[in-house]
Order: sequence, then structure tokens, then C-alpha cells
Amino acid sequence: MESVKSQSYEVHINELAKAALNQHVAQKKYSKVFLLVDENTKEHCLPVLKNIFDGPVDAILEIASGEENKHIRTCLQLWEELSQLDGDRKSLLINLGGGVLTDMGGFVASTFKRGIDFINIPTTLLSMVDASIGGKTGVDLGSLKNQIGVINQPQMVLIFPEFLKTLDSRQTKSGYAEMLKHGLIQNKEYWKELTLEGNFAEAGCIQKSIAIKNEVVMQDPTEQGLRKILNYGHTLGHAIESYCLDNPNRTTLLHGEAIAVGMILEGYLSHELRGLSKLDLDEIKMGFLQHFDRVEFTEDDIDAILKLLKYDKKNSHGNVNFVLLQAIGEAVTDIKVPEELFHKAFAYYSE
Repeated sequence: MESVKSQSYEVHINELAKAALNQHVAQKKYSKVFLLVDENTKEHCLPVLKNIFDGPVDAILEIASGEENKHIRTCLQLWEELSQLDGDRKSLLINLGGGVLTDMGGFVASTFKRGIDFINIPTTLLSMVDASIGGKTGVDLGSLKNQIGVINQPQMVLIFPEFLKTLDSRQTKSGYAEMLKHGLIQNKEYWKELTLEGNFAEAGCIQKSIAIKNEVVMQDPTEQGLRKILNYGHTLGHAIESYCLDNPNRTTLLHGEAIAVGMILEGYLSHELRGLSKLDLDEIKMGFLQHFDRVEFTEDDIDAILKLLKYDKKNSHGNVNFVLLQAIGEAVTDIKVPEELFHKAFAYYSE
């Protein structure tokens, strides 16, 4: 399957990924090769990688899985370990895990010794179709997502769909939400294809999602304009995710589950403010609700979620900026939303 060429690196899939990894490490002659895993990828994915990677691994670093561990304290642990293991500027860090691990591993590599090489091997559908492209690295600040980080490109990203066999259906659907987003913002036919076909976790669809995101990022690598469309559903979705993560009385939502809610809510805002047709709006709502359970929100929940909007990274000059849709496949950025519409959007979602 054809590789996807991003800014300074390529995303390789299956056999091409195996060949690229072994060739790259052999040619670069790194002083040390470190492998970062969590307890899940150590058990389920590391044995697979050992059959793929022929080169030496000097040390395996392990962190605890989960969004709640994506913070600077984990980075401190990793920086200290790299230092104690005599890591230097000619070292390589291979990140084997989902988006939390690759985001954090990329940040650790980008800042250790002012930057060492890293390679990402995403093991979840979400990280394959989302974190694989764009070079965004970083950690959360408390429960506020991705507040600290840098944009820095890996040496390469390697996609092995067989890792998806280790996931439960909930994790797989979390990645499906991001794939649906790619259709909503850029490609109506892809949206239709994904909502009509059940086999979205196969290599062809993964490659198509990577290509859509890559096309956007290549035109706007530092998120000055067009790249913002990739945040559709994420302004409210991230606030919902943070609220549920920080509230002991709420069930924690996976990223895709939260942005699925966000995309319906922001679809309603799109209908009110940008002329998204009611037909398209209802299609978006039904497209998500046939795959994702509806989440219940009280008025107090909604008020608390809306207070978190002020921390969104797209904000500028004190304004909360939204990405909205004019039609399925056509997104617009930097839209300000009157406060009275938020509760109406939640009411539409709950209908």
C-alpha cells in the first residue's frame, strides 16, 4: 500500500513500514535506541514489534496508560530515565502506543537534549488516523487537554493495522469518530462511505483518512488558517472530555466519544450560523448516534462544560473561535457563537 508523504517524513503502512524502520535505523547508526511503551502495548504490541524490527533496543521505557497520565510529571520521569541511561543527542526514541503515548513521547524526544529523533508507531485506530500526521506533541495541564507542547516532526510514522486486533470495540469506535470528521470537513463522499460501510478499520480507509488530514496539514503546517478545520467538533468535544475526566461523578469518555458529541453540537451551531441544511444536520446526528451512545447532560453539567471553553487553544483575543460547517464536506473557521445558542445545541443533541 502506497506511503503518504507528509512535510519532512512519510507514513508507511504494513510491509513498507517494516522495511522503512529497519533500513532507517541501520543507516542512522544511533548511539542508543529507546522504546517507549505502556502496560498495554508492552503486553499486546511489543511481541509483534519484535517480529518486525531487526535492530537493537538498548532500553524499554514504560509509562502508565490513560489520559490521566498525560502530564509533565510523566515527562520528568522519562527525561530522568533517558539521562540515567546515557541518552545523548544521537539517540532515538521509538513510541509504541496510542495518541497519549505518541503525543507525550514526541514531546519528551523534542525537548530532551534540545531534541532527539523519534519514530511513532501508533497502535490504536485513533492514533493511526489522527496523531500520525501533523507533528503535534505535548501534554495536558491538569484536565485541560494539550495545553503544553510543540509542533515537531517525527522521522517517520509506521502503521501496522494488525495492532488493531488488540483493541476492544469501544477503542476502535473512538478512532472511527475522527475518520467521520475527515469526511465532514473535506470529503462528503468519504463521509457517506464510512456511514454506510461497517469495515472502517481496514487499511484502505485508514490510508484515506491519513491522506485527507495530510493534505490539510501540508497546506498549513503551523495552524495559521486552513489546518484549524481539523478541530471541528473539538471545541465543545474537548471541554466535554475534560469535564468528564475531572469529575468523579461522571464516566470518563474516550476522545472519540467526546468529539462525536461535539460534532453534533457544532453541527447544530453550523445550522444556526452558517446555513448547514436541516437535512445535513439530521444526517450528521443520526450518523453518530447509530454508532455512539447518547450522553446525558444536566443543566449544571452544561454550565460547567461551557466555562471550560475559555481554555480552548484556538481562542484569540479573549474570543472562543469555532470551526463550523456550511455543508457536509465544507468547513469554515474562526466563527464566534452567541452564548444563547449553546443550550439550544445541547437541547437538540438530547432530543
